[in-house]
Amino acid sequence: MDFDYNSTRPKLILAEYGRNVQNMVDYITTLPTKEERNNHAQVVIDMMGFLNPHLRDVADFKHKLWDHLHIISDFKIDVDSPYPIPERDAIHPKPELLDYPQHRIRYKHYGYTIERMIERAKKIADPEKKKSMTQSIANFMKMAYVTWNKDSVEDETIIADLRELSGGELQLGPDVSLTKLDFKTPPPGVRTKGGTIQQNGNGKNNKKLKKKKKH
Repeated sequence: MDFDYNSTRPKLILAEYGRNVQNMVDYITTLPTKEERNNHAQVVIDMMGFLNPHLRDVADFKHKLWDHLHIISDFKIDVDSPYPIPERDAIHPKPELLDYPQHRIRYKHYGYTIERMIERAKKIADPEKKKSMTQSIANFMKMAYVTWNKDSVEDETIIADLRELSGGELQLGPDVSLTKLDFKTPPPGVRTKGGTIQQNGNGKNNKKLKKKKKH
């Protein structure tokens, strides 16, 4: 005995109309005369509207049904439609390719944003504002360095990198003190990035308590 499963049947193009409508549309495409196809197509259009009453609230209700008829037939049905036949490319448009930024970043741990900030700071005419902006950029660079390198860094290193990235236009004196940032390792018993849980110093005490509960 052969069983007919949905998994073995052709895929429904518009599943909301069901298998019967799909079969009827496929049958219409095989009819020899256009007069027969037109008569049968009108019956199917009426049935499609009955199966989806929510479409009655949509503007151009009949137009949408005729578009669906052509889509269900995979644009193979040849009937006299009262509306323009939709184009396949308009129904299934190809998305436009995304333009990914292609920036050559000199120091990736600082990021491209730092380079843009430096270019903005170089154009500031007011010396005081320029100096304040330069120190803010240096503090941001130090934070980025510590975040990605998980280690402390000397202020002189940040100031030297800033001088290099700005082509010598943004400079801070050796007496300038940047924001103090220290990378702290996770405390015992805290879940780490890898998902493991470190044991804290009370691990032995916890084992003793478990043994007492058993007794």
